[in-house]
Amino acid sequence: MTENTNTPVPEEQIAVPETCDANERTAPEETTEPTAEEAIETTPEPVTELALETATEEATPDFSDEEAELAAAAPEFDLGEENEQEKEQAADTDLAGKLAGKTKAELLEMFAELLGTKPVQSIRREAEAIKTAFYKAHRVHTEELKAQFIAGGGAEEEFVAPSDADEQRLKDLFAEYRKRRSEHIATLERSKEDNLKIKLQIIEELKELVSGNETLNQTFNSFRELQQRWREIGPVPQANVKDLWETYNLHVENFYSYIKINKELRDLDLRRNYEAKIALAEEAEALILETSVVEAFHKLQKLHEQWREVGPVANEHKETLWDRFREASGRVNKAHQDHFDRLKDEQKANLDLKGQLCTKVEQLADAAYSSRKGWSKASDELLEIQKVWKTIGFAPKKDNAKVYERFRTACDKFFEQKRSFYVEARGEMDHNLRLKTQLCEAVEALQDSEDWRKTTDDIIALQREWKVVGPVARRHSDTIWKRFRSACDKFFERKSTHFSGREDEQDQNLIRKRELLSELEQADVALGGFEMIKDFQRRWSEIGFVPIKKKEAVQKEYKALMDKMFDALRGSDHTRSMDRFKNKVSEMRTAGGDRRLRGEREKLIARVKQLEADIALLENNIGFFAHSKNAESMIRDVREKIDRARQERDEALQKVRVLESSEE
Repeated sequence: MTENTNTPVPEEQIAVPETCDANERTAPEETTEPTAEEAIETTPEPVTELALETATEEATPDFSDEEAELAAAAPEFDLGEENEQEKEQAADTDLAGKLAGKTKAELLEMFAELLGTKPVQSIRREAEAIKTAFYKAHRVHTEELKAQFIAGGGAEEEFVAPSDADEQRLKDLFAEYRKRRSEHIATLERSKEDNLKIKLQIIEELKELVSGNETLNQTFNSFRELQQRWREIGPVPQANVKDLWETYNLHVENFYSYIKINKELRDLDLRRNYEAKIALAEEAEALILETSVVEAFHKLQKLHEQWREVGPVANEHKETLWDRFREASGRVNKAHQDHFDRLKDEQKANLDLKGQLCTKVEQLADAAYSSRKGWSKASDELLEIQKVWKTIGFAPKKDNAKVYERFRTACDKFFEQKRSFYVEARGEMDHNLRLKTQLCEAVEALQDSEDWRKTTDDIIALQREWKVVGPVARRHSDTIWKRFRSACDKFFERKSTHFSGREDEQDQNLIRKRELLSELEQADVALGGFEMIKDFQRRWSEIGFVPIKKKEAVQKEYKALMDKMFDALRGSDHTRSMDRFKNKVSEMRTAGGDRRLRGEREKLIARVKQLEADIALLENNIGFFAHSKNAESMIRDVREKIDRARQERDEALQKVRVLESSEE
């Protein structure tokens, strides 16, 4: 009854299998059907199905973030889109770490303080973060009440969460926030309309300047006053910005043409405007290298507002300056658009992947399983699907809550049906407990026997009977198994001591493993590739036990050689990739593609910056998983993502160096 360790290894991350060794407690020579003189390994207790259910549910990925997002997305919390003032004033920081671990009362106090101390237009992101953190804490509290209810003898399906005064307080605060925000937006829109009227009046006054009878100096001073008033007026409705500015600029041009101010004064003004627009163009060009494309886009909007407010320049500079400013703006806008196009494509792909997982879970939930083995296999499959789900990013906002609700509903249906199946199986488990108790008593009666042949056969037969008997209730499983295993181990330890001189087979196995290590040292993985590695793993696992004193050293040497082969295999793939890139660069250089080479370099540098930002974000996020149920698994997944990002970043930097060396 030796456990088979030849499990398939995933190609994306091949792990060297650990050699299974039971020398410490079982007869080491047992590899075939035992005879009277041979010992057998005590059969591990099969995990009961109810225990498996518990293990599955405990190992299920934590969906508290998504459930809190779902609760926080209720209609009474909908604020609509952010206005421009909120986008500019809201701090672009991740508040999740600061709010983690806060109680509901503390979160409500923070929300109330925000409403009392900060402008309503500047607290949207804090309000959204507090709302989500509140529902995470609310869900934890509800689960604790549910656990207490069940521990007190209540049925899980009968639990009803009590009304929560804290939740009502949150809704009241949010209603007050929505009211104040709506009033502010209404006031802002009225202010924009008033500003529009004032600016239209200024344009009318500009028109009148060209027909007035004042002196040149008086007219020019009036013109300056109108310009200053124009600049001091706040924003106007977005729909009127373009036409209003074009009309204003036209009448400014008309004013300069009409009054024919003296050349010295006009040139001074044009030169001042020229220098101001040169500075704005340089600022726009600097935004091309800005790490955050979103931040660069918002800064560009402000530069455009300033450009509109600067007066005209000499005709010989007008087109050149505008073309320079427009080209820089186009590159920033394109990077911004490309960034959100990529996000949109990723979210669409995530939605498609999540839809596929929903379909798989629904198929599992709709299937009818009539055996514990069937439920066990389906549970394992569902657990793997849930783990995959947690690795997929968000879907589009309008679909994210909907697809999660679909997924969670299917999971709940599956586990509800599974729970019903095991409720019906409780009577059978009580019967199994009586049978296993009788088997324990039978083995305990044999544990001190010295009739090695007959007793071995008898205990083997009892072990086979144990395997046939089904699972017992979870509260008895560990105790009854330890009792049975202890009696079996006691006999086989005594027998192992009796036959301790049988070490020849293990010595032969050690020789065979050392011969295989020699082959590994001389093997060329570049010729055999992944298939060669799998063949070596298979041959190693087929060799039996070695002397216990040699086990750790020979296993360590084997692992080191396998790691070296994997590194060599990955290195050859990287070398081929860089060779293809060098050929590509050579072809572009031969075809006179300097511009393409520069574009390729800029794209790689941008990718490096994005990867470094991703790495920093992932490393920062590791600290947020400390309070999660499955922190170890989640941190391991994040570290794997960090390693992949670093590898891609290093490869991109190497390609940049190839491009730079080709330009020399």
